[in-house]
Amino acid sequence: MRKVSRAVYGRIDNAVYSVQSDQWWQPESPWYQMIVTFDPARVGYAKRILLDRLKITPKGIAALEVGCGGGFMTEEIARMGFDTTGVDPSEQSVLVAAEHARGSGLNIRYLTGAGESLSFEDRSFGVVFCCDVLEHVRDLPKVVSEISRVLKPGGVFYYNTLNRTWASLLGAIKVSQVWKRWAFMPPNLHVWRMFIKPREMKSLLRQNGLEWKENRGMMPDVPIPQLLRHLRKRARGEWTYSELAGRVRMIESRVTAVMYMGYAVKSYPPGASVGPTERGGTDG
Repeated sequence: MRKVSRAVYGRIDNAVYSVQSDQWWQPESPWYQMIVTFDPARVGYAKRILLDRLKITPKGIAALEVGCGGGFMTEEIARMGFDTTGVDPSEQSVLVAAEHARGSGLNIRYLTGAGESLSFEDRSFGVVFCCDVLEHVRDLPKVVSEISRVLKPGGVFYYNTLNRTWASLLGAIKVSQVWKRWAFMPPNLHVWRMFIKPREMKSLLRQNGLEWKENRGMMPDVPIPQLLRHLRKRARGEWTYSELAGRVRMIESRVTAVMYMGYAVKSYPPGASVGPTERGGTDG
């Protein structure tokens, strides 16, 4: 993949994260529903991979979230026990995240910065997370390169993003943010051309010394007709965002057509003495 053109990148409204940063933790905002609707699946998957499958003991291991926003996932990372840092280009979002972490009694380091130029030394982190961010950056190859640079050999890169398919064009663009009958997210939040096919992700990982292991999909826990009825009630004002979030959850799935999450492990330098590592994986 190449750097996105200015014309395509200009269609995405990343400024919305700064303008509405005070709404990150407000129950009646579209952002807050991500905690209730999305986090159970992606946090559950992260725990299963990192703690159960890879047998990582978080205490003393530095973890970074690239594109932390208001700190939803960052706080979950800290609760796993990692020494946690979050970085985001939106200064306002970082301030909101830091304030909420203090109020929650969590010791999280937050910094302002972009994924294309991370202000950390090489091999600084044992785990790097990047959730709902890769489809927002202009220079995706550079972001993945930077993530690999700051990740220690044997370290884990955990990600989730959107697939570029007709299903995602319909679900993640038209229904979610364009068609007012159902839309629940701000317009221009995503640009379909910037979504990432799994094969493109695997190629980028390989080019940057990251061994891809697995992809898993996410999908609603209710049938699509029922989901559309729920979204319609929210759009008409019959339900609030919190009421909608209370009725729909994203669950882990083999279907990666719209959303997928996965992980990769940074390779050791040639000749390095390492223990056995797991091989293979499934594309979901």
